[in-house]
Amino acid sequence: MTTAPKVALLLETSTEYGRGLLRGIVRYAQLNGPWSIHISPGHLGQALPRAKTWRGHGVIARIRSSAMARTIRASGLPVVASSLEEFAHKGDLSGFCEIRTDSPRIARMAAEHLVERELKNFAFCGFRGVQWSSSREKVFRETLAEQGLACRAHRIEMPSWAQQPDWIRSYEREQPGLVDWLKSLPVPVGLMACNDICGHEVLLACAAAGLRVPDDVAIIGVDNDELLCGLSDPPLSSVALNLEHAGYEAASALDEMMAGRVPQQQIIAVEPTIVVARRSTEVVSANDPVVAAAVRFIRDHAGRVIDVPHVVRETGISRRTLERRFALSRGRSVLAEITRCRLERAKRLLLETDLPVYRVAERSGFQNVKTFIRSFQMVEGESATDFRVRLAAEQMKQRRRTRTNGSQA
Repeated sequence: MTTAPKVALLLETSTEYGRGLLRGIVRYAQLNGPWSIHISPGHLGQALPRAKTWRGHGVIARIRSSAMARTIRASGLPVVASSLEEFAHKGDLSGFCEIRTDSPRIARMAAEHLVERELKNFAFCGFRGVQWSSSREKVFRETLAEQGLACRAHRIEMPSWAQQPDWIRSYEREQPGLVDWLKSLPVPVGLMACNDICGHEVLLACAAAGLRVPDDVAIIGVDNDELLCGLSDPPLSSVALNLEHAGYEAASALDEMMAGRVPQQQIIAVEPTIVVARRSTEVVSANDPVVAAAVRFIRDHAGRVIDVPHVVRETGISRRTLERRFALSRGRSVLAEITRCRLERAKRLLLETDLPVYRVAERSGFQNVKTFIRSFQMVEGESATDFRVRLAAEQMKQRRRTRTNGSQA
């Protein structure tokens, strides 16, 4: 191909899922292009260019309907497609290279995160008639059932953000039923929302129902949309996905197809990486309200240099009394709780950022890097650097297993 290939990217820019894939595609095009890219910023209402002058060479698309799939197939262009599972029963979609999200693993990670919060009641909120949401609900239920735990479910209409009035009407229709359902749940309850958009709606409904998050309802979403999660009240915990990697691999597969070759990967996996824990799941399971308040204070200040006297002043009781009540309720000392929360924050930073170890120590509330290194080694049984390298290697192995399974499918 002597001219820059013309590629249509029919992916939404309004959600982290679409933006994450686009970041990976752009990175591939910058390193291996140039590509002439067609994109229409917006939500899910994407379509092939209609201009007669656009003679495209390839498409990466999120399939939103069987009609869209037929239109793209009729173009005769090489295609890498996402969301095929929604419409696989409506026609032959073979020949499309597929971007597939690992919904079962996502659901298991969310369930495990909530179970680790020592919760006993669980719920799932998803989108009505959406296959990937149903898949996450099914595996979430099954993971809990393996531990003898039950789950209640509720489904709402997937909001269309194509036009604001449509989204507002959808929200107004769904909120009363969602509020009533939330009020019927036994508390405290751990709730998985099928994605961050759904999680945000659940947070709004909790506020309308007078339910406290996370004390009454601990909520986790999916996609780790940092803007949406950060703007939520309280900030929303979420399962992070390796979207940029998947976008890069999708672009690589399309490049091979446009060159007339069969891509090595027929299935590009979107894998979950870690749970990014925020306030919405910071459940304090303590039968002592003073201890619960102290733990919240420690978690809220995990990135700052605080010590036991700070916590004592916050609770307004003597240090001896606080230590005794901590031992009875938590089975550890106040200092051990401070260290534990700091290390949890440090592990997130090691996984989510490229910060050097000394910066991780600073941002995790440790007074110096030596104390951090010693504490991390003592608790985790390995150095902070080894922890980071090991987790990165495990993620790479998972990607390789997914590629092998995809090539054999």
